[in-house]
Amino acid sequence: MRKKTSYILGILLTILIGTLLYIYLCCSECCGKKESGDNLPKEEQVDIKTATKNAFLISDAKGDFKIEIPDNFNFKTSDFSILEPVSANIDSEVLKLKDYLISNPLKDLEITGFYKSDEVNNSAYPNLGLARANAVKNYLVTHGVPAKQIDTFGKLNDDINPDKANMLFGPLQFNMITLDASDTSVLEALEKECDSVRKNPIVLHFKTGQAAISLTSEQRQKIAAISHCVDKLGVKVQVVGHTDKTGDATQNIQLGLNRADFASKYLIANGILKDNIEVSSKGQSEPIADNTTDEGKAQNRRTVITIN
Repeated sequence: MRKKTSYILGILLTILIGTLLYIYLCCSECCGKKESGDNLPKEEQVDIKTATKNAFLISDAKGDFKIEIPDNFNFKTSDFSILEPVSANIDSEVLKLKDYLISNPLKDLEITGFYKSDEVNNSAYPNLGLARANAVKNYLVTHGVPAKQIDTFGKLNDDINPDKANMLFGPLQFNMITLDASDTSVLEALEKECDSVRKNPIVLHFKTGQAAISLTSEQRQKIAAISHCVDKLGVKVQVVGHTDKTGDATQNIQLGLNRADFASKYLIANGILKDNIEVSSKGQSEPIADNTTDEGKAQNRRTVITIN
């Protein structure tokens, strides 16, 4: 009986000692780390930034016009399409803006769109900020604001922060300026820029089955220039399709038109209003290279984007 009792006591003592050692050697160290956020590995520490929310603010320092409401035009990160629906409060203020600009033809509204360095630019413009500014410009124009009284810009701004759903609230800045009627330098510079586009248009060459357009940095700059010329001078964008001499001439007219339509839809998706685009086809009638070689044919299969 004594042996059995001693055996049981020995087992209990062993369990007790083991438990005490576990608490002392393991739990005190592990639990202490869990209770202290400073002991978490750096990769587990989350830097939570407050979402930036810019008000819709337009003020004329040389006039009596001012808009300031908490609502604004919002965008998803790495996107330049205005998120719908737009607040009804914005629409009512836009009507006031329209009336003010129409009554003051020497006033211009500058729209600067912001973008972050870690965003992906899938627009046709040199940067995502300019694409956003142009999207807002188009919204204003469709609500009656004169396009010739709007200037658009893009600016890198890593101080703006999206929310947890990757939404940027009003990544924009608005500025009202007063023009000098006697200063023609701005108009002269614009006309020079537009003439440069006419002399050196955008030429796109499509591969068979190509479903997307990828622009060079130079072509992106030309898209921005074309948009500026359309707004300020009232010119139209000319999108003309061309083919090589393979096949029937009549069918090639349609083929060229299909290519021009493809480019036109791309421009519309990137903020060029449909009413400002004219689409046509020259078919095989205006080759720029030898149609007897594969290289020449590839050069002739093109779409030209310019202004009138």
